[in-house]
Amino acid sequence: MIRAKIVGPGGYGGCGLLEIFARHPEVEVTGVIGVSDVGSQLSETVPHLADFYDLTIKSTDDPSNTENVDVVFFSTPDGVGMKGASQYVDKGIKLIDFSGDFRFTKSDEYALYAQALKRDTAHASPDLLPKTCYGVSELHRKEIKKAQIVGNPGCFAISCILGLAPAAKSTLFEDDTIICDCKTGVSGAGKKPSPTFHYPARYENMNAYKLTGHQHVYEIKRELSALCGHEVALMFTPQVIPLCRGIMSTLYVRLKPGVTEKAVWDAYHDMYDGEPFIKLFTPDQALSSAVVKGTNNCYLTIKVDKPNNRLLVISYIDNLMKGQAGSAVQNMNIMFGLPETSGLDFPGMYP
Repeated sequence: MIRAKIVGPGGYGGCGLLEIFARHPEVEVTGVIGVSDVGSQLSETVPHLADFYDLTIKSTDDPSNTENVDVVFFSTPDGVGMKGASQYVDKGIKLIDFSGDFRFTKSDEYALYAQALKRDTAHASPDLLPKTCYGVSELHRKEIKKAQIVGNPGCFAISCILGLAPAAKSTLFEDDTIICDCKTGVSGAGKKPSPTFHYPARYENMNAYKLTGHQHVYEIKRELSALCGHEVALMFTPQVIPLCRGIMSTLYVRLKPGVTEKAVWDAYHDMYDGEPFIKLFTPDQALSSAVVKGTNNCYLTIKVDKPNNRLLVISYIDNLMKGQAGSAVQNMNIMFGLPETSGLDFPGMYP
């Protein structure tokens, strides 16, 4: 059995991990670590899991945190993982971080991301960055398998990257025509209450934010540029809608002259046929965010707009699963040589 510990079990990401591990055949959760509720029973924080876990939340400085563990998950805000990672990495423990702390292998790349968040641009553990790997399982399996640290991708980022990766790999579109129009549920802001996400502020209300310079742009641009073989440009507009969980990313690119609809479908089938969590659909197949709710799936609707010579891809994910806990478990499965579907092979909820 793989022994796992979770730093930050009370947030949506940590709770998602606990829900998955309650049915994962190869994982035992041996500890939970937090800043708040230290000394209390985990069941007091996540009462719906009381029948599955009998654990006490320990403080971040408890000396037993690095004992009886093979992998640790940092389900924590930016800045936490980079400060607490060394104690685990130095003992050979694998680490998966949910924030942006380890999504970049170079300090200058991290600095751009941190600047977008208005955070200190100096990484607290720059010596660990060369040991990290970006955790889009479908693109970086070989690297993830050998990595000690995996930086889980941002939820918007993975929806856009998976939506456009085949078109980028086959260089089907003009490099400066990428538009990412993305809508997310309120849970993407995390569990901590704020006036902006108070129920009356969100009910029957939606808004765009960070119209330029959203932090996930740097991940999307880097991955698509690597697939294309040269740098690309993109516009990214995130929006919050009155929905609990789910992301719908509507992605547009202008196809290169002569690119046919068959070439588009061939590129997507070549890359994604056999992928357990990615499914391709035509516009006549009814889809919505509800079909991926509670799953690690990414559903893609593909349409070639022939009159305008554009490719339209609509990417649906659950922001708390494929955009967070589900991807983390898929990455963990790869790191330990398990089938990628272990603990994740279940349907969504209907309705």
